[in-house]
Amino acid sequence: MGAVNARSSRVVILGGGPGGYEAALVAAHVGAEVTVVERTGIGGAAVLTDCVPSKALISTADYMSDFETAADLGVHLEDQEGDEVSDAIADLPEVNRRVVRLARAQSDDIRARLLEVGVRVVEGTGSLVSPSTVRVDDEQIDADVVLVATGASPRVMDTAVPDGERILTWQQIYDLPELPQRLVVVGSGVTGAELAQAYLGLGSEVVLVSSRDRVLPGEDPDAASVIEEVFRKRGMEVLGRSRMAAVERTDDGVLVRLEDGREVTGTHALLAVGSVPSTRGIGLEEVGVELAPSGHVVVDRVSRTSVRGVYAAGDCTGVLPLASVAAMQGRIAIAHALGDAVAPLNLGVVSANIFTDPEIATVGISQKDVDEERVDAEVLMLPLSRNPRAKMLGITDGFVKLFAQKGSGAVVGGVVVAPRASELIFPVTLAVQHRLNVDQVASTFTVYPSLSGSLAEAARRLHPIA
Repeated sequence: MGAVNARSSRVVILGGGPGGYEAALVAAHVGAEVTVVERTGIGGAAVLTDCVPSKALISTADYMSDFETAADLGVHLEDQEGDEVSDAIADLPEVNRRVVRLARAQSDDIRARLLEVGVRVVEGTGSLVSPSTVRVDDEQIDADVVLVATGASPRVMDTAVPDGERILTWQQIYDLPELPQRLVVVGSGVTGAELAQAYLGLGSEVVLVSSRDRVLPGEDPDAASVIEEVFRKRGMEVLGRSRMAAVERTDDGVLVRLEDGREVTGTHALLAVGSVPSTRGIGLEEVGVELAPSGHVVVDRVSRTSVRGVYAAGDCTGVLPLASVAAMQGRIAIAHALGDAVAPLNLGVVSANIFTDPEIATVGISQKDVDEERVDAEVLMLPLSRNPRAKMLGITDGFVKLFAQKGSGAVVGGVVVAPRASELIFPVTLAVQHRLNVDQVASTFTVYPSLSGSLAEAARRLHPIA
């Protein structure tokens, strides 16, 4: 699509999640007339039912685990009678009220920002009548640019239908009236692992059903091993190579049937078996937008679809299901559509985080890339247990790992497994983004003592030897 005059262009965005609202802010900034169509609330699932509330729930569970660490550090809590308190108790309804309130507040803040910059927000479900016309209920909105950012929803199987009470998706957990006594989590990917550990930390008995050999099968194998060991050490029952066949409601809970004939009982079941893109029934196929067999919108690296003037961003594209990637796709789409300077999406520098305890943060190439000889790189892993700051904080699990290109010593990837790894990965991401070599990282000052000191030490150990 050729460049258009931004100040006279009309941009219509279907979906108010990260891909949609970030695109709207960019478009409004350059003077476009912007309309955002959102059905469930500004912020979308990421803010209202997924990222924001789930991470808030996880943070509460992490806070409770601090009580256990405090005892190891010599700090003991006593009640008014002077008796030592050994366990913290989670009031789940109160926790959930705070989580939902926080999510709504974030949604309200984003909506207020959109209105401040002149974005029109329309409540309803939008569909394409043509590549330049969007219908919302009885209203038709003309557009020079359309951005589809409709997201995805939890995958539901015919043999495991959620009822919102005992059999739940991750979007339904915030209405629970009490903490599940025994929660069976089906699926050991990112969502399943995060929420399994969250409820374990809150006080539930948790069984994690994994169809693969280990939890987090798509992640760094060293990191996944640490997390699975932590899960088991804290009392979680992990069932590997155990594929779910069906989930049924019983008189007092749920029954999870496995394909090998075993049965797992619990009071509740949480289904984390993937998601499906929200792309059907909104006119995409009718106007010629190409969809993959999975239902995802096919896009290029500047977010263009197969139809001129129609772009797509976020989970509905299946590029990478991260809020940060959705936001970048949305910003790139608008910049490209309105003729601004733009660089294509580069997935090689995306940092990602799994909010288990400890967290797993990654950027750049992976261990699998090295093992399968797709990248010729040196690998250095340092356990955090040797770090002085980690000792002070009572951290016993975790590590830092750097990947350096052979010859040049350029940092091409990294993994951090630690509390707040989401913060610690940033200097590694800077190194990967700007092609810094290990000597440049190693010669940069770090605070002593600090967890980031282990990143510099790993870089020093990767110094190329002539």
